Amino acid sequence: MTITPDQARWFSDSFTAIVRNVERAVLGKTHTVQLAVTAMLAEGHLLLEDFPGTGKTTLARALAQTVQGTSSRIQFTPDLLPSDVTGVNIYDQKNGQFEFHRGPVFASIVLADEINRASPKTQSALLEVMEESRITVDGRPYDVGSPFMVIATQNPIEQAGTYRLPEAQLDRFLIKTSLGYPDRESTMRVLHSGGSRPRTAALPPVVTTQAVAEMAQLAGGVHIEESVLDYIARLLEETRRTADVRLGVSIRGGLALVRTSRVWAASQGRHFVMPDDIKVLARPCLAHRLILDPESEFNGVTADEVMGRVLAAVRPPQERQSA
Repeated sequence: MTITPDQARWFSDSFTAIVRNVERAVLGKTHTVQLAVTAMLAEGHLLLEDFPGTGKTTLARALAQTVQGTSSRIQFTPDLLPSDVTGVNIYDQKNGQFEFHRGPVFASIVLADEINRASPKTQSALLEVMEESRITVDGRPYDVGSPFMVIATQNPIEQAGTYRLPEAQLDRFLIKTSLGYPDRESTMRVLHSGGSRPRTAALPPVVTTQAVAEMAQLAGGVHIEESVLDYIARLLEETRRTADVRLGVSIRGGLALVRTSRVWAASQGRHFVMPDDIKVLARPCLAHRLILDPESEFNGVTADEVMGRVLAAVRPPQERQSA
């Protein structure tokens, strides 16, 4: 069912309220907060590649509190085991049975800090739960609930002793972006607070988890014209034949762009997707899915630069057809 204009306005108002509330804790990062909320409402996950101390944990906690959810933080280290993430069955001598003790993955917003420092075996423990919102321990499935979102971080420096995320796992992240350092005005506001109290401590919820589920469902009804879908398809094809790329974006990346563009359009109060929505989201949705040619990567070519060339090469549709 197509979303109505009234529903689109309610979606936009709720989206704005969530973003503004999170911004009370994460200062001066409106666009990144919007991308994080978009990933949550598209029922996807977020990858942040950023320096230490830029507010990644604050973002996760603020987002969870805003939607009346729970948050947890997992510090990934080389000795972290998969059971440390998912949970483990422990034998209870009193009743003579095994009891499942839930791991930190059972939360609305899970911050996987420095995910590339854990072994590939532990990294893969997140694959099932990211894809299906459930885990399996000793053959028994456990749902983690809804909403569920993983915010994983990578440190772009100090790569010694890290395990690069495989392409299959990178593809599971709907959006990749960064927070970066705040501007001077935001920095001054943080310094004035003195750091004596976490900015998320008194953050009130503005929507319920049920409202988040309703928003996610409504987003699926945002209309996308054939011409816009064709634009996405041409972007995918261009990534596969452009210079400096060994492997372009798969169909999963295209579906990710469709899902996020619907949420983004509804957040602007529209019941249809425009080409400009695709332009805004193409880099955060697609760039991390590109596998660059090793020689080009050695010469300093970045995936973001390649996506810029792709967007410049593919002409968007010029006229909107009737819905």
